[in-house]
Amino acid sequence: MLGSTHGTLTTDFRARVEACGETPRTAVHSTAAPSPDDAVALDVSGRPLHADVPDLDRFFRPESVAVIGASDTEGRPNTGITRQLIAWAGRVGARIHPVHPTRPTVFGLPCHPSVAALAAQHGQVDLAVLLVADPLPLIDELAEAKVKYAVAFASGFAETGTDGAAAQARLAAAVRRSGLRLLGPNTNLNAFSEFRDDLDGPAIALITQSGHQGRPVYTLQELGVRLSHWAPTGNEADLETSDFISYFAEQPEVGAIACYVEGLKDGRSFLLAADRAARNGVPVVAVKVGRTEAGARTAASHTGKLTGADTVVDAAMRQFGVIRVDGLDELQDTAALLARARRPQADGVVVYSISGGTGAHFSDLATEAGLHLPTLSRAKQDELHQWIPEYLNVANPVDNGGHPVGDWRGRKIINAILADPSVGVLICPITGPFPPMSDRLAQDLVDAAEQTDKLVCVIWGSPVGTEEAYRTTLLGSSRVATFRTFGNCITAVRAYLDHHRFTTGYRSPFADAPRTPSPSYRKAQALMRPGQQLSEHAAKQLLRAYGIRVPREQLVTSAAAAVRAAGLVGYPVVMKASGPQLAHKTELGLVKIGLTSASQIRDAYRELTDIARYENVPLDGILVCQMVERGVEMVVGVTQDELFGPTVTVGLGGVLVEVLHDAAVRVPPFGEDQARAMLAELRGRALLDGVRGAPPADVDALVEVVLRVQRMALELGGVLSELDINPLMVLPRGQGAVALDALAVCR
Repeated sequence: MLGSTHGTLTTDFRARVEACGETPRTAVHSTAAPSPDDAVALDVSGRPLHADVPDLDRFFRPESVAVIGASDTEGRPNTGITRQLIAWAGRVGARIHPVHPTRPTVFGLPCHPSVAALAAQHGQVDLAVLLVADPLPLIDELAEAKVKYAVAFASGFAETGTDGAAAQARLAAAVRRSGLRLLGPNTNLNAFSEFRDDLDGPAIALITQSGHQGRPVYTLQELGVRLSHWAPTGNEADLETSDFISYFAEQPEVGAIACYVEGLKDGRSFLLAADRAARNGVPVVAVKVGRTEAGARTAASHTGKLTGADTVVDAAMRQFGVIRVDGLDELQDTAALLARARRPQADGVVVYSISGGTGAHFSDLATEAGLHLPTLSRAKQDELHQWIPEYLNVANPVDNGGHPVGDWRGRKIINAILADPSVGVLICPITGPFPPMSDRLAQDLVDAAEQTDKLVCVIWGSPVGTEEAYRTTLLGSSRVATFRTFGNCITAVRAYLDHHRFTTGYRSPFADAPRTPSPSYRKAQALMRPGQQLSEHAAKQLLRAYGIRVPREQLVTSAAAAVRAAGLVGYPVVMKASGPQLAHKTELGLVKIGLTSASQIRDAYRELTDIARYENVPLDGILVCQMVERGVEMVVGVTQDELFGPTVTVGLGGVLVEVLHDAAVRVPPFGEDQARAMLAELRGRALLDGVRGAPPADVDALVEVVLRVQRMALELGGVLSELDINPLMVLPRGQGAVALDALAVCR
């Protein structure tokens, strides 16, 4: 059977999977990069396994910039933009060339009547800024002049509805033909913002689909956090969020990527970009709009993109290591921490405070959020009690009682905690200023942070924020992560530990994705019926083709044949109507269970056919099935998502899936580790471990079914609209899993 989550496949499991024609997945990670051939490699469904990184160096650092529609007439919007671009060009060393058909000069700079005239006189133009209402007529001219990049500020495209979407589609098609790369339309000047060059350390690269939503992260520069780039992607007719994630993940100065995302242009491109960031160890932190119908509707009206089903988006982000946060304050705090903090040496978190109440409160919240607060060893507690009164708790949280922070003992305590090998993070909540002790405590924490590779966090709870200890001491340190709230600190620290845990030894799931169809695919093709729902019998044949176990059963068309079938299958049996239009047989009374005699079989056959005739439901026959009673009912299925394509779902089966909605989702491709992670996310996971005297279920067999269904999703995604195995009866450990019912809908 399968080993642990991070183990290898046994020979038995490997043989069973290879019999289905697929390469076994393992959860053993490596940092192997894709081969050079991956740039054009496709998976079995014809989708790319690798995304090229766009060369955006000349976009962010152009030498020659054409401003088309430049103006110096006061009161005109183009005048303010032109003035800002001239100032930006001076900072980055670019040459600005105004372009206008009737103006001889703009702000004293020579003005060219066209881009062609500009290129003829000055040569290569790296970037064209289009200050025009309709950029489409300019695209061919820019292509003729071999302009590399363009920015379109104009609005009135996909965000306005059907007509605008059609106009954007025409613009996108023209850009594709031209070879030009376009930012926008419906974008802004954020890419040309001023970035401080006096800040050191890893930087945050910022991507936003709404310029204003990036302001909190941009202003982190005023707190000493470095920013390197800002990409305001707008409607993404060409360049999209994924392009910038891929590019930023390759830049040596980028320590974290912060995103505000309203919708995704292409789900696959996003996953490939996130995969690249994970392979390079660059954290991606994102606010993603669309958790509610109202949010999704508003986002669509803003940039005209699909927000996607939120449960799928959430799962896909988690699957590829993207850290999703809810608020802009969380975005800035989490991105800042991940950009600047060094790799953790341990996952243990110690809470250190001057108040037992503060320590207890924070520890409650941190533990509930999943942070590991180890109990310090007896030796370490004895060491701390050299400086802290014996009656105070120092096991973790560490309560110093207040007075030791005012003298030499405060630094000794901090150093002793950080020296513990089980401690990777020290968090000190300071709920309010109390000079001079709070000043001394802040300085001791900063000094200690400068001498350690471990993460030191401080929560400064004062709402004023003008205190010297906060403004100068804490914010002046690049080694202390300072927060204003408990919640933001916990969110950021959890993301920090999760990110490094996820990326350590990360192996791209695209590296193991199948590229050629299995023998199962060829069998399955013959069963598919375009635009139709398959009968249960046909759906089970589809499962058999992929090596998924189904009960012993026979399809019959007479009562006499049903009796013979029951004898072959073995009593007791289940009888079910089978037809291509049957989705919920139980509600119609078309399932009979526990039949133990020939007379019951004949009566059941007659009753099932009578009901079907009365309900006007066409049948292809009656199924006589082996009765499987003992096990845990699960559901495994495939659905199509508008952004990501086929997705795989696993959850509690039977009627529980409709009542509790306890399910986990993944986007193929994924490996055994992710299949097991899906099970761990279920609220009802304990049922698989055995409860109230029930034996543990065969989890390994369930994982195998999930991986086989994933293979179906990859190979049949173009023709399979929906697959629902419900229930999948997971038998006691070592006995496998059986698909008792199945529904399949063809596209």
